[in-house]
Amino acid sequence: MSLTDWIVLALTLLGIVSYGIWKSGRSNNIDHYLAGDRSLPWYHVGLSVMATQASAITFLSAPGQAYSDGMRFVQFYFGLPLAMIVLCITFVPIFHHLKVYTAYEFLEKRFDLKTRALTALLFLIQRGLSTAITIYAPAIILSGILHINTTYTTLFIGGLVLFYTVYGGAKAVSYTQLLQMSIIFLGMFTAGCFVVYLLPKQVGFIDAIKIAGTEGRMNIIDWKFDPNNRYNIWSGIIGGFFLQLSYFGTDQSQVGRYLTGSSVGQSRLGLIMNGLIKIPMQFLILLLGVLVFTFYQFNRPPVFFNNYEVEQIKKTPYANAFNKLESDYNKAFAEKKAIVETFSKAEKSADNSRLVSAKAALKTANANLDTIRKQAVSVIKKSSGNDNVNDTNYVFLTFVTQYLPKGLIGLLIAIIFLASMGSTASGLNSLASTTVVDIYKRVLKPNASERNYVMASRLSTLFWGLVCIGMALYASKIGNLLEAVNQLGSYIYGTILGVFVVAFYLKNVRATPVFIAAVITEAIICVMGYYETVAYLWLNAIGCIGVIIIAVIINIATPGNKSDLIKA
Repeated sequence: MSLTDWIVLALTLLGIVSYGIWKSGRSNNIDHYLAGDRSLPWYHVGLSVMATQASAITFLSAPGQAYSDGMRFVQFYFGLPLAMIVLCITFVPIFHHLKVYTAYEFLEKRFDLKTRALTALLFLIQRGLSTAITIYAPAIILSGILHINTTYTTLFIGGLVLFYTVYGGAKAVSYTQLLQMSIIFLGMFTAGCFVVYLLPKQVGFIDAIKIAGTEGRMNIIDWKFDPNNRYNIWSGIIGGFFLQLSYFGTDQSQVGRYLTGSSVGQSRLGLIMNGLIKIPMQFLILLLGVLVFTFYQFNRPPVFFNNYEVEQIKKTPYANAFNKLESDYNKAFAEKKAIVETFSKAEKSADNSRLVSAKAALKTANANLDTIRKQAVSVIKKSSGNDNVNDTNYVFLTFVTQYLPKGLIGLLIAIIFLASMGSTASGLNSLASTTVVDIYKRVLKPNASERNYVMASRLSTLFWGLVCIGMALYASKIGNLLEAVNQLGSYIYGTILGVFVVAFYLKNVRATPVFIAAVITEAIICVMGYYETVAYLWLNAIGCIGVIIIAVIINIATPGNKSDLIKA
């Protein structure tokens, strides 16, 4: 990056952190630190909810996902609007009425302490791992820019976000997220315009979409029902509905965001805003990746987008083999580029036979390139000893740093940092609130002072920040970060959602049956996930329905005691 880019990046990050700390004020009580005094308007709630979900993973990995796999990931979000409606009707008014700090407080009121503790523990495990991944995502960026190991960049990023989250609490998180999302929308729109601008003059926006569609990247909707297919309209609406309902309804990182709303109405409007905007936003981010794919049909992409890995292999005995494959790849791309240009001209002609011939030639050229690339990746795996080598997280980053003008590069890098800081801060804040409210305040020190609870919240935030940074150091062993974080959530969200559904709607089910059902179902889900029995989105529906069915069966089969009946 140029000096201009570094200045833009530094000023943007410094401005955001300073603004959040300034607006948060001094936290004298736990309600201010963990819930922001429950005083924020609906648009603030909506943008905060979106910023929590739209981490650096979204803006770093989603374009890479579309580059390699097309638009079909957008179906993942099709269940979101339905989930927002259910949340607004059921979850939001109950949580606001009870004035809870965490979603799991409600479960003790409805069931008992062990059920509350189990769901809180499942959340802490899932959110801790997910937050670690969100810390690792921007560390990739710094690593690629500075050409240093991600270990050092992970420590820097984690430390930066940990500082203002520990100091400012929920209000600092929400205020920084408001400004972050505004900058993010502007920057991503600008990036999309530049991709189209950088295409050859004879290739317009529509032409770019047609070229991407010919190569299988405009696969927006898949109507075929296949439980082993990760992304189709059925897994998106059904599995996605259960995942989004659990994420927004039972994950404290999101519940904590809309509990900062000044009223039930303001929280509802914030969630509805999220439901209406999220799918178009995700569609446009994926479309940006598709446009980058088309751009690289006319401009030679690297054989492997992770520049750090390429530099490392060229220092090993595998260097000659890799250099040979890289040379072959460059020659094959030159041939393909000529074919793409021929195809682009054929698209505009009325000669169907010419178009069919160009498509066939393009398919053959793509197969040749893919073969060489797979061979190069195989060499990298042998050299690094890591079988999970993946470069989709580096596609958009490579394009940004190599082709965008000075200043804009710094802004877009800042955007990815801001997205990471927003989601990471929400994650740390939710981990702290769950630890303090559901464990420290409930079990260890139920009658301590407000000052004691605020200090415990700060220390808990610091503790979880250090734990997540530690786990982030091992995140390089997973593949695409966007898929990884959602796959991880699918192992746990369904079970937690099932417990909440029983709590809300099945008033006769007692505490012990639902606790046993949750334990049994979680074990089943882990086994199914490990053996990849079905595509991971379906685990959310199976987990939720499994808890409900097993809890009802156990409840009928076992007699209850008086305390259980009173609770129920």
